[in-house]
Amino acid sequence: MIEGKILKVSGPLVIAEGMREANMFDVVRVGDSHLIGEIIEMHGDRASIQVYEETAGIGRGDRVVSTGAPLSVELGPGLVRSIYDGIQRPLEVMREKYGPNIIRGIDEPALDRERRWYFEPVAAYGDAVEPGDTYGFVQETDVIRHRIMVPPGVRGVIAEIHAGEFTVTEPVGKLKKADGTVVDITLMQKWPVRSARPYVEKLPPYEPLITGQRPEDALFPIAKGGTACIPGPFGSGKTVVQHQLAKWSDVDLVIYIGCGERGNEMTDVLREFPELIDPHTGKSLMERTVLIANTSDMPVAAREASVYTGITIAEYYRDMGLSVVVIADSTSRWAEALREMSGRLEEMPGEEGYPAYLTSRIAQFYERAGKVVCLGGDKRVGVLSAIGAVSPQGGDISEPVTQATLRIVKVFWGLDAALAYRRHFPAINWLTSYSLYRDRLADWFSKNVASDWMQKTGELSRILQQESELQEIVKLVGMDALSPADRLTLETAQSIREDFLQQDAFDAADCYCQLDKMYALINLILSFDKKARRAVQDGADVQDVATLPVRERIGRAKAVPYENYAAEFAAIDGEIDEELAALLAKH
Repeated sequence: MIEGKILKVSGPLVIAEGMREANMFDVVRVGDSHLIGEIIEMHGDRASIQVYEETAGIGRGDRVVSTGAPLSVELGPGLVRSIYDGIQRPLEVMREKYGPNIIRGIDEPALDRERRWYFEPVAAYGDAVEPGDTYGFVQETDVIRHRIMVPPGVRGVIAEIHAGEFTVTEPVGKLKKADGTVVDITLMQKWPVRSARPYVEKLPPYEPLITGQRPEDALFPIAKGGTACIPGPFGSGKTVVQHQLAKWSDVDLVIYIGCGERGNEMTDVLREFPELIDPHTGKSLMERTVLIANTSDMPVAAREASVYTGITIAEYYRDMGLSVVVIADSTSRWAEALREMSGRLEEMPGEEGYPAYLTSRIAQFYERAGKVVCLGGDKRVGVLSAIGAVSPQGGDISEPVTQATLRIVKVFWGLDAALAYRRHFPAINWLTSYSLYRDRLADWFSKNVASDWMQKTGELSRILQQESELQEIVKLVGMDALSPADRLTLETAQSIREDFLQQDAFDAADCYCQLDKMYALINLILSFDKKARRAVQDGADVQDVATLPVRERIGRAKAVPYENYAAEFAAIDGEIDEELAALLAKH
């Protein structure tokens, strides 16, 4: 046991001497309250310790004890449906035991030591196993069948294995290693949060993460195994976008990290998620969700731990061959914690006081996403997608955190306060947002939705870009200066914005849009544009075309239930022909 003495306390930073034998990133216990901390810097026998709890009352001369192990998470059955703080302490268990306030120095195990799980072995006596091999299953929830895998770095021969009910710490069998030692195998393993879990090979992502949200899926798609960021000022709808992604994304598991967010926002998440019904399974959304709650009034240093805790749990389920999405809200709060710790360490500051290694730390998080061939003899493929919200002050995306994130992620869903103010949700700005996965996903969309999907969605983007240019002309010389064709472009762009990009999260028929319905809606809007241009060329007045009654039916088309959309859209397209024909007959 390595024991030192405190020299200095500066907020969440504690400097201790007598720690020469300790290692970087070792977990330590600080003071008589046994506060949890982590060594983040070593200078001779002095250790700089990041404390994950309130340090009030800790003083010079108090002792610091190293555990000799890095900050690690417990991985096993019982993670799903759980609500943890940033260092994987179960909040619900602590509330039941200690009341509504978190008491300093509490050390509760992340996984329930008393709950028994039925273990169904698939390996047998004498089987040779390697890292990642599955030796059994546990039905964790109604929708998650939990693989019990050989931990990385462990290999040998099964010397004993049993079916039955076990706690996570009870041996389910024994493994004989190559050196002849025999070790117990259990339902649980541990992994240090700052180390990425190993895999065989990283694959390029070619399949989209279907969200059911039209702006994301049609214009700015993200690949399964990809990375995205959602920057936007306060009130622009980041939380709603993330809730929609968590609920509707076609993934097996959602890890939601509340990193330094306001307490009322996390309270909404904690209350709503258990009540939400997963549309894919009909069960509670918590049946495939892990929540990590780290609010703004919790110690600043724990924000960094919460991000690493979440991504490590996600990697564990990815290694089972599942598709997992990590949603971090928000990485700006994490960066603020880095800035505070960097300042207290008296490091040379970078832009706006953030540490010079800000980009490197953000990259370490997002680079753990990807589509990989997992360890294990069955060559299963697991997918981990990472989506992070960024909260730039005043919506200024030129600030360091947003710019550092943009250098790393491939999808940018930029939220616009002006759109949110006009009640246009999701408030994703179609002029500033982008996706670098579009070309890579083209083949998938062509094969699974429509051969001209990329052409049609590209046409939407082109019209919206033209609208932006024409609006500048309108501001200078007025609408009357535009040609009939340009005025039609403005009308079509308005239809794209209001009838396609806007989506009602509270409408049962519109909150999720299937890809085939999405494609049909695009065709309906572009069909009106094409037929209207032909009518104007044949002598119809642009204003008369723009005010046809069928325009209202097009606007309401997105709210048509999925089972009725094909017939309804065909009827609307027929009505376009009839009304334009009647209009031309008048002329």
